Amino acid sequence: MQVTRKQLATFLAAIFVVNLIVMGGGAWLSYANSPDIPDTIVGPDGEEVATSDDVRDGKEAFQENGLMNQGSILGRGSYYDTDYTADTLELKTEHMRAYYAQDEHDAAYDDLDTSQQAAIDERVRQELQSSNYDDAQVEYSAAEAYAHEQVRQEYVERYYEGDRERGIPEEQVQSAEAAEDFADFALWTAWISHTDRPGSDASFTNDFPYSPAAGNDAGGPVMTWSVIAMVLLVGGAGIAIWLYQAIELPEPEAEGVSIPHPKEIDLTPSQLLSSRFVLIGALLFFAQTLLGGLLAHYYVERDDFFGLHEFIGIDILQILPWSIARTWHVDLGILWIATIWLGAGLFLAPLLTGREPRKQALYVKGLIGALLVVAVGALAGIWLGINNFFDGQLWWLLGNEGLEYLEIGRVWQAGLLVGFLGWTALVARGFKPLLDREPRYGLAHMIVYAGGSIGLLFMAGFLYTPRTNIVVTEFWRWWVVHMWVEGVFEFFILVVISLTLVSMNLLRKKSAEKAVIFQAALVMGSGIIGVSHHYWWAGLPEVWLPIGSVFSTIEFVPLLFILYEALGQYRAVDGASKDFPYRMVFYFIVASSVWNFFGAGVIGFFINLPVISYFQSGTYLTVAHAHGAMFGAFGFLAMGMAVYILRVTTRESHWSERRLTWSFWLCNVGLALMLFLSLLPVGFLQLETAFTQGYAAARSLEFYSGGLIQTLFWLRMPGDTLLIAGAAIFAWDVVAKLLFQRKATADETRSHVIADRIFGEGDAIDPTDPAEPVSDDD
Repeated sequence: MQVTRKQLATFLAAIFVVNLIVMGGGAWLSYANSPDIPDTIVGPDGEEVATSDDVRDGKEAFQENGLMNQGSILGRGSYYDTDYTADTLELKTEHMRAYYAQDEHDAAYDDLDTSQQAAIDERVRQELQSSNYDDAQVEYSAAEAYAHEQVRQEYVERYYEGDRERGIPEEQVQSAEAAEDFADFALWTAWISHTDRPGSDASFTNDFPYSPAAGNDAGGPVMTWSVIAMVLLVGGAGIAIWLYQAIELPEPEAEGVSIPHPKEIDLTPSQLLSSRFVLIGALLFFAQTLLGGLLAHYYVERDDFFGLHEFIGIDILQILPWSIARTWHVDLGILWIATIWLGAGLFLAPLLTGREPRKQALYVKGLIGALLVVAVGALAGIWLGINNFFDGQLWWLLGNEGLEYLEIGRVWQAGLLVGFLGWTALVARGFKPLLDREPRYGLAHMIVYAGGSIGLLFMAGFLYTPRTNIVVTEFWRWWVVHMWVEGVFEFFILVVISLTLVSMNLLRKKSAEKAVIFQAALVMGSGIIGVSHHYWWAGLPEVWLPIGSVFSTIEFVPLLFILYEALGQYRAVDGASKDFPYRMVFYFIVASSVWNFFGAGVIGFFINLPVISYFQSGTYLTVAHAHGAMFGAFGFLAMGMAVYILRVTTRESHWSERRLTWSFWLCNVGLALMLFLSLLPVGFLQLETAFTQGYAAARSLEFYSGGLIQTLFWLRMPGDTLLIAGAAIFAWDVVAKLLFQRKATADETRSHVIADRIFGEGDAIDPTDPAEPVSDDD
């Protein structure tokens, strides 16, 4: 098939425009159809039960006190505590049953015979399912009003007074009034889960969470769209494979190729500074794994850590509760990966252009300093915010905004945005010779597009405040979180790997550009709209169910080709001579692609089918997906780029791969053991419990305390231990190699050997070239 890079780029641009139209229209629908918070909730006698201000204050308490990283709301958040929507819905039904048992039979519900219980069960179910939506006033029955007050009292006891059995410290929420407001907020999400959307037979959350007692169950559309999605997956994979073979994208080739040796590469001052990003990233990675070990242990000893409280008097639950430890763990995961990626982008620019802009090293130093200020300030702000050190609105401006993956205060988020934009400017500055010479779809342009997209999508996190409806908040939050993962980060992976291949002379630049454009089209064509699989159960319009089920399923397709490309890279490396200097780099890159396929692709495909997602959302299957996709795909790529930077910047006499080999295998084996011995088995048992007993049971303390589940939690220790050891050895190796760093051998005017090899005569970029037909040589 005669296809040019320009035609592929046009196709990619068209896909991007379609994405904007779909997601823009979806934003309008989501605002127009989100469930409003009623002005007042009253009992049968007209007495006020709660107001819209109570619910909004409860959302603020939920965020300020880090409760989204303690448990979850509408299935979104952490997995340690209960899901507050499912929990309050279950408690509401239990207290309504108790009310009717006492009112009609003057007895406790458990003391009634089977027929009496069945009659009450049906009455409660019918009462909840017949709730009418009114954004002005909601009228509770006497039983609902009673249940609402009982749930309030329970949440005060649990989240204000503390519940060490659950791993909840005293004053997790700072006052009894705030705990009551939090209960009002959680109960409102439970109310929209059983109340039909106007003009629909399903609730605002498509009857999620599954609760037989409340009458919530997966409807016909959930099964129908699951089947349609699977059929379209097969068809989409077939079409994509046909296109892939028709275009005949070349694979990297090492045999007979002149590969520049690290000692032949001239280094600039900014490249040496890029290695500081690697050091910061490695140390943050090690800290993240330590926190991961603490979090894993909290599941088996919720109020202590190997007896420290009893034997030494250190109450770790009060000092470092789950909510803070988990927030730091998540944020450090994003931070260390992004830090190394930032360093890689800055390192590759002079490598490929043969020049360094004036004062580039000074600006890179400034970026490093800004990164450290934001990182330290954000992590400290989280601890101070959750511990209520800030007055007024400062808690979410400087402290903890309290939304999963976007926990840091808004001021620190603004600092990160400025950092992303500054990095993009520095990368563009470094790649300027290529930007001036190549077409708008060249590799240098693509990495600038990727950097700019990171900043652009991050701006969606500024479109809400703590008082914004949680449904609207979730819409924008997932623009940041998952559009990064399914869109920009995958795009970034493709560009960085291609730039690395080109810098090693394993692939011609024009061939790499074609491969990136084609695979980016597949990623963007499914991943951006595929973010809507997070919207099915969060109170957003029903239209997201068919759209999300289709596109989230075919997200699996581009990961097939990323894996295929990785195998091609592995074959090239395997066929290279024994002294191929970048073998370790490619081991990490190939591992990244394999884990991307399994963690993001295989597990992601399974849990994103509507019929599975309805029952498992927010279970340990999601934990397995998150670890396999985030660390497996993006973490190993970051480590690979770190190794590449170290390989080029370390003196040849002090280069050794022994520690890196240990780190590589410890991390891979540790991740595999964690997934297959613990996370996946627990997840499948949770799925079975959700099927048979309801979602609240699958997220309950009773489930987590079960004997088999506790054994599986202990079986996580070998994998966690190996991962921690792998991270420690990696950090050790980075520090050791930086002690023997090469000196800068190129200045702002000196030509670089590697740039001469890659862009020498016959391979320079000609703006008239892109219109040529694609061939194996082009």
